[in-house]
Amino acid sequence: MSDIVSPQRRLSLFDVIERIQGNVPWGSILDAGTGAQSARWISGLASTRWTAVSADAGHLTETRDAISSKIRAGDRLIVGNWSDANFLANEVFDTVVAEYLLGAIEGYAPYFQYQLFARLRPHVGRTLYVIGVDPYLTGRCDSAAGEIVQSVGRFRDACAVLAGVNHYREYPAEWVMDRLQQVGLRILFSRRFPSTYDLGWIDRQLTDSRALINRLPENQLVRALSEHAVTLRQQAVELIERDEHLAHGQHYLIAAEPI
Repeated sequence: MSDIVSPQRRLSLFDVIERIQGNVPWGSILDAGTGAQSARWISGLASTRWTAVSADAGHLTETRDAISSKIRAGDRLIVGNWSDANFLANEVFDTVVAEYLLGAIEGYAPYFQYQLFARLRPHVGRTLYVIGVDPYLTGRCDSAAGEIVQSVGRFRDACAVLAGVNHYREYPAEWVMDRLQQVGLRILFSRRFPSTYDLGWIDRQLTDSRALINRLPENQLVRALSEHAVTLRQQAVELIERDEHLAHGQHYLIAAEPI
């Protein structure tokens, strides 16, 4: 099961994790880069306790609000940055989940991605699950769906650069597996799944883009960027109404354990 294959995506990646986990107890869980989606899932598992981490205090507040009724005594939501060597020092968790953390951490700890899995390794007691997305903004596309996904992603990143903000930087699954093995983790499972994007994803990217545009001084460029955001959404809506979603690229799930 250690080779990467490309099945049809019928289950959510969290469903796949549960299948890999099988009857093994979850024990204590670390959500190493939390968000509402992963927190909702983890808070519903039969764990002994869980800890959810985010480097963004505002984002963590939104996550807390989304799962407030599921927080037990002993569960924690913590603001912290993995570039801080003392953060969660000496704490070990049975299960560690890094959902889209690799790409996102660039915005909070620039150039730290090469060190991320070495940093997480001491916290992995039994199993690490990594969810990520292959770089999807590079190269040329042979479909209208791929072109609009790339256009929206590149637009978001361009707005970030103009606003002086570090944007996401994704790495392929093979790079991740190499790093996991280099830091003393054995690959148990790895698989790619086709990526699909809906209008909600489009709107989130364009909302983030508009927030970045609003940081810039009002001028002709800002007006042009705002108009282009409207055009991109219109193009995406037309394709989604025709095809239900935008298919482009692949996500991946990798499970590893300490050697």
